Amino acid sequence: MRKAYLLVLIVFLMAFVPSSTVAAPATQTDVGMLFGGQWSLANESGVVSTNLSELPPIVEVYTATWCSNCVDVEHALDNIENESGIQQYHIHRAINEIQDPLGSIEIDQHFIDRYGTQAPPAVIFNGTTIKIGSIAEAASLEEEFTSLSDIHLSLIGDSSFAWTPVSQDAGFVAWSLDVENMTAPEGSTIVAQAWIVEDSARFEDGSNGLENYPHVVRGIVELGHLNLTSESVSMTGNTTVSLPPAYDGSDLSVHLLYQLNYPVESVEDVSQNNECEGTDCEDEEQFIPAASILMSMSVLIGVALLRND
Repeated sequence: MRKAYLLVLIVFLMAFVPSSTVAAPATQTDVGMLFGGQWSLANESGVVSTNLSELPPIVEVYTATWCSNCVDVEHALDNIENESGIQQYHIHRAINEIQDPLGSIEIDQHFIDRYGTQAPPAVIFNGTTIKIGSIAEAASLEEEFTSLSDIHLSLIGDSSFAWTPVSQDAGFVAWSLDVENMTAPEGSTIVAQAWIVEDSARFEDGSNGLENYPHVVRGIVELGHLNLTSESVSMTGNTTVSLPPAYDGSDLSVHLLYQLNYPVESVEDVSQNNECEGTDCEDEEQFIPAASILMSMSVLIGVALLRND
C-alpha cells in the first residue's frame, strides 16, 4: 500500500509540471496600430517629411534591469535591427518596482492600460502583435522577430515632423499627418504623441548584467487627437514640449508616433490581476526549470524509497 501511495504522489507531481519547451505564440493585440518613428536629437533642430510606406516597423520592448530573459530578447532584436529596419522603444517596468530606476509610473501605466501585461519580457510590433516571453516559436528569436516585423500596415499617405529646441529642457514641435485608408472600428481615435527617448542609460547595478540599457523611453507627451469618422485622416498641430531629465548624459531624442486606439467598452484594473514585485514578475519560463528539478527530485526519491521498501 505504501508503494501505491508513493506512485500516486509521483504521478500527481508530474501532471502539474509544465513543459519547458513550449513557446508562447505571438498574438494580436486588438487595440490599434502604432506607427511613425520620425525623430530628432533633442538638442538639435530637425525637419523630416516621410511617405507612410517608408516608416520603420515600431517595436516596443517591455523590460527591466533585473530581467535575465529580456537579455536574449533584446540581443535578438539588435541582431535583426539593421536588416529589418526596426526602431526600438524600451519601456522599463516601474509600478511596484524596487530594482529598476529607468522607468516611470506614467509610462508603465500607459503600457499596462494598452496591452494588459505587467511581466517582462514582452515585445509589441507596430502596436498590433505581441510576443510574450523569450522562447522562440520559430527556429530562433531572430527568425521569429524578423517575420513579425515584416507585417506591413499598408497605409497610404505621409507624415511630417519638425523639432526646434528652445532651451535645455524644452522644444517646439510641429507635425502633420494625412492618411487615405485608415481602417478602424467605429468610435476609434488616433493620438499624435512625442516620445522622449534616452539613447543609452548606464546602470551598473542591473542584475541581468547589461549595465548599458538602450532606447529607454523617458516620457510620452500627447500632441493632439482626432475622432475617426472615415478612412481619410488629416490632422496637424504644434506645441512646446517639456523634456524629462535623462538618467545620465545628454543623449535624449524626440520621436513622433501615432497611436490608434480602438474603442473599449470596459477597462479592468489589470494591475490587480498581475501585481508582482521585482523578479517575481519575470515570465513563467524562469520558473519552469525549477519545477522540472522538483519533479526529477521527487521521482528519484520515490525510486529510492521503493528499492528500500
